[in-house]
Amino acid sequence: MSQAGPHVYDTRSGTGNMMNEITSFEQTPAQIQNPDTMPHSVEAEQQLLGAILTNNDLYDRVASIIGPEHFYDPVHARIFEVASARIAKNALASPVTLKSFMAEDEGLKELGGPAYLANLAGASVSAFAVRDYAQMIYDLAIRRELIRLGRDISDKAARVDVASEPKEQIVEAEQQLYKLSEQGQTESGFKSFLKAVTEAVNVTNEAYQRGGGMAGISTGLADLDRQLGGLHPSDLIILAGRPSMGKTSLATNVAFNVAKAYKRGMKPDGKEGAVDGGVVGFFSLEMSAEQLAGRILAEASEISSHKIRQGDMTEDEFRRFVNAAKELESCPLFIDDTPALAIAQLAARARRLKRTHGLDLLVIDYLQLCRGTAENRVNEIAEISMGMKAIAKELNIPVVALSQLSRQVENRDDKRPQLSDLRESGSIEQDADVVMFVFREEYYKEREKPGDHELDKMEDWKAAMDRLHGKAEVIVGKQRHGPIGTVELSFEAQFTRFGNLVKPWQQVGGDGF
Repeated sequence: MSQAGPHVYDTRSGTGNMMNEITSFEQTPAQIQNPDTMPHSVEAEQQLLGAILTNNDLYDRVASIIGPEHFYDPVHARIFEVASARIAKNALASPVTLKSFMAEDEGLKELGGPAYLANLAGASVSAFAVRDYAQMIYDLAIRRELIRLGRDISDKAARVDVASEPKEQIVEAEQQLYKLSEQGQTESGFKSFLKAVTEAVNVTNEAYQRGGGMAGISTGLADLDRQLGGLHPSDLIILAGRPSMGKTSLATNVAFNVAKAYKRGMKPDGKEGAVDGGVVGFFSLEMSAEQLAGRILAEASEISSHKIRQGDMTEDEFRRFVNAAKELESCPLFIDDTPALAIAQLAARARRLKRTHGLDLLVIDYLQLCRGTAENRVNEIAEISMGMKAIAKELNIPVVALSQLSRQVENRDDKRPQLSDLRESGSIEQDADVVMFVFREEYYKEREKPGDHELDKMEDWKAAMDRLHGKAEVIVGKQRHGPIGTVELSFEAQFTRFGNLVKPWQQVGGDGF
């Protein structure tokens, strides 16, 4: 007999009351310590298998919920596995057809051989409840896994090993728990067109309620919002640029603007959440949390970041700096500056933040500093970009990931970046919903300064510098849901701040003011 446990319906003799036997498997703490009394319901497994062997169409109702690994009885797991393989090939899975595939199965022989399969089908009474049985089997399997995981954590903690630090054990335990929690997403799969249309109408309604033009979260930069329609949930947005272009500054500005505007209330769909702005998670893999906070304080207090680093401030500036810090204390911006973070750990920490504090926007600085599991660098980057897109879809939030560009940009006369300049993998371009490039022509023009003796060239250079000073471009090179194009922004280097560029017709005295 297989490890069926105390509640077993003996289908070989046909005796026993099936419905009375299907009761919750209650256990005392002492019983839980005994591996032979792990949570299970053999009766539910028998009912499910009998229903499938009687009517193969029922398999489709449970295939998204359970697999062979969720069965407690190993013989039942093998029966389900063989039946699944048959049904997947559009072949009949019945006691007669399964008999030849399992004739030599020792576990089935102990249960009565082919007669057990026939008794399973004959004892099946409730096809309509097959999904409930599947959910019950799945839940009990998860409980067993939790017990095993708890024992494993306890055993590892009890072993005092120099190579295994407590902090590492905590991270490992968290990863295993999150991996377990990801299983059994039974609501995935096909949606009816009605449901999809309803969701689309809700998104449009939300944009309409906000005054039109923006369905996503505002970046705080009007022209960029107009081009993108805001930052949309489930989108992976790649923000790329060469060093010193200001991509980290732009990402920091957007994160700060979103967190600063955060207001909680009732959303148009009737759920409670962020009605403006949002809770922001920022993975700073390059800079420390203190450096990132310094950039945000420089922007908020309008004091040069260089002055803040040096502590070279007047009394008035220092007072302004302290007041800005006090105002930002309650800002829902969470920074994780762990270096070389694995994409699996990054995902786990993002889930934890969403569960504990909420999460409306995730920023990652930058993509190439994450770690994957592949040995090949191109495959590793592909794994990371796919992982980031998966986070965006799973948590239903926009993910802004910064990315480096290859050096081939520097070899062109026109230094404006293109999609082909994305470094190390074409998968970044494929996985992204939006790809934006930060470009400051002023940076390159400054390095073309002619000699003092070249007076004509010097005049032209100065005129060009005046025209380009304090300006930046955000080039939208790909947008799955909208047009591509260029957005002009202002850039104040001393505050590392991007802003809305005042157009000529918006100058003081013009029609705009």
